Order: sequence, then C-alpha cells, then structure tokens
Amino acid sequence: MGFFIAKILPLLKERGVLTCLGCCFLFILALRITNSIVITYIFFINLPRYCPHYDGLVTKLSLFMIDAIIFAMTIVLPNLALMWLGFFMKRRGEADQVFIDQASSFVFNYCLPCLLFFSVVDSDVDYAKQVVLIGAGIVVTFILFIGSELYAKRFISDPANQGVFVQGIFRSNMAIIGLATVANAYGTTGLSIGAVYMGVVTILFNILAVITLSRVSKSIEDTWLSRSTMIIKKLFTNPLIIALVAAFTYKALPLPPIAGVIHITGGLLAAVALPLALICAGASINLKSMLHPSGLSMQASIGRIVIAPLVAIAVGFAFGLTGVHMGVLFLMVASPTAAASYVMAKAMGGNDILAANILAFTTVVGMFGMAIGAAILRAMGLI
Repeated sequence: MGFFIAKILPLLKERGVLTCLGCCFLFILALRITNSIVITYIFFINLPRYCPHYDGLVTKLSLFMIDAIIFAMTIVLPNLALMWLGFFMKRRGEADQVFIDQASSFVFNYCLPCLLFFSVVDSDVDYAKQVVLIGAGIVVTFILFIGSELYAKRFISDPANQGVFVQGIFRSNMAIIGLATVANAYGTTGLSIGAVYMGVVTILFNILAVITLSRVSKSIEDTWLSRSTMIIKKLFTNPLIIALVAAFTYKALPLPPIAGVIHITGGLLAAVALPLALICAGASINLKSMLHPSGLSMQASIGRIVIAPLVAIAVGFAFGLTGVHMGVLFLMVASPTAAASYVMAKAMGGNDILAANILAFTTVVGMFGMAIGAAILRAMGLI
C-alpha cells in the first residue's frame, strides 16, 4: 500500500496536481471517502516529500490559527479579569451587596448613557448602513424567542418557569459584556455600531420579556393595557435609550461638535462604565448556583451559550454580513444572559431562583463560548 501511494504522489506532482496544500487536502478527502484510514494516513505522511508548498503553507496556517486564538483571548480575557476582580473583592468583603447595587445603578443611569451618547456623537460611522445588521439582529431575536416559546410550552409545565426559561435564552447581556467585548475587538468604530444595534434590539428585548413573563400574573388588574403601559414607560424612562435618541438627534441637527468641559466630563464618566459594570457583574456571581445548576437552567444555558451563537452565524450568513458587522452580531448574541432578566423575572412573579442559576452559569461559561466562537470565525476570515 505504501509503495502504491509513493508511486502516485510523484506522478501527481509531475502532472501539476500537487501545486498547493489545498489540492492535497481535496485528494485526501477523496481517499477518505473510500473509508480507508490506512490509505489516507500513508498519503498524508508522504505529502511533505512531494508538495513544494507544504512547509510554507503549514507555517502560514499555524500563524493564522495563532492570530485567531490571540484575537479571541484579547477580546474576552480583559472582561474575565475584571469580573474575577469583582468576585475576589466580594469574597474579601470589599464589595458587599449595597456597593454592588449602588455601583450598578450609577453605571446604568449615568456612565453607560454617557458612553453610548459620546460614542455615537464622536463617531464617523454611517448609521444608515447599519440597517442590515439591525435587521439580522431582529430576526435572530425572533427566532430564539419563538423557538424557546415552543420548547417551553412543550416540555415545561410550570408557567413561573416558562417565561424565565424563554427570557434566559433570547435576552443577552448586550449593554455590559456585549459592548465591552465589541469594544475590545473593534475599538471605537465597533462600539458605535454596537451601540446602535443595542439601542434598537433592547426595545425588542423589553417588549418580548414582558410578553413571556406576563403569563405568570393572575391579577385582575393585569391586562394587556396595563402591560402595554408598563412597556412604554420602561422604554421612555430607559437611560440608555434616552442617550441614544439624544445622540442621533444631535448628529442630525446642524450643531457644532461637543468640546471642552462637557466632553471631558462625559468622557471620564464613559471611561468608568464598562470596567465598573464588569466588576459588579463579577461580584454578583453566585458560585453555588453556577456549580450546581438545575436541569432546566442547564437547558436554558445550552440555548444561550450554544444555540444562540449558531443561530446568529446562520442568520449573519443569510444577510451577507462580514467583518465588523458579523463580529458585532455574533458577540452581541453570544453574550451571557442579561442581568436585567433576573430583576424582571423577580418583579413579575417568575422563578427568580431559576433566573439566578441561568444568569450565574452563562455569565462565566458563556465567556469561554464567546472566545471559542470568535477564534473559529476569525480563523475562517469571517470577523
């Protein structure tokens, strides 16, 4: 058999077939179809002797894979480091629940709005060209929502668990982990695009969350009118949405660039947003819930960590997204479950313990899923 392969390879080289490693891999694939592992192995070990480009291409392939891995580590490890700092501070008693609540409120009401506002105002990104990305994000959200709703109705009997399960799958942590990861990957340009994406999809998140969690309430006062009023109130009082609307309005009007004291102050607040938010997210991790997830929380976590990113990639392909836009879509969708999902579940009578388990597990494990997915997409030249 070895003699046979050794005779074929020189002949292929003379005919010009072995001009690149890609052709060799195609030939290996053809041999593999014969279900002969021995033939494939012998061909592969003899390949370096006859392919003139083998060494150079292997070197380039190795460097390309290393670049992809470094890219994934660069965008994820800083976030994990800040989260573990928060977890470490909580364990040492340097960050109690009062600090976490107050710092989170400060970030949500002041720092993140400044970050979003100035990232949009200072950017030269053509936001009209982000329509395709936003459309892809909306489609992904509806696919995850409808799919998880059908699954919940089929396999989950308790209404208090159904809404929490659904929200844990479709609602990602875009405002903190998503934006931080996009900023690490693509800088201010990616941050501006991510801010626009987040502003639109956040509105959809809030509407769908109220719809799926409202099945728990049995109150007579709880009607579609009251639910609609609550949704509208949440949207019009959301600091992040207010900041984005203000930023788009400012850019649309013939106003001079913001400079001086206002810009410096806003920039300082914006700089605090993501680091402090990640520290608070790490300090909020419940290690017991993360290490002992229930069967239902594990199913929801798989949906968030595995299914959601795959759906994002498929929809991104369908919409023709590449480069930064594919990267923003993937990183935003692949982010862990949103921290707001726990707050909303508890406020609307859902199973808050299940919500906490999903949040804790996806927050840590989901970061590694993001890194692996980003490395693969980077190696394929898609982001």
